[in-house]
Amino acid sequence: MNNFVREVTPEEVLTKLKEEAAIQIIDVREPEEWVAGHIEEAILIPLNDVPASLDRFDTSKEIIMVCRSGARSYHACEFLKHNGIEAVNMEGGMLAWPGEIAR
Repeated sequence: MNNFVREVTPEEVLTKLKEEAAIQIIDVREPEEWVAGHIEEAILIPLNDVPASLDRFDTSKEIIMVCRSGARSYHACEFLKHNGIEAVNMEGGMLAWPGEIAR
């Protein structure tokens, strides 16, 4: 979208998971979207809850933000950056996810 937020492809995220890299995946969709299918290793923090949940972000790991299409997670990355937390956005969101989907 622009140079303010770093982005990774879904394939890169899948590779990181397979390599057991030190990452934390945060899904900012709503609970009803989450139960329809999510990345198994992800943690659900709906976008509206992100401001009150800053202590749940593990800054010792690479934080990867996910949503349905990449827009909400991009905005979450911007918010986190303004609050001193570096996070990357997964391009294309769950619509582009090539891996397994947990339900």
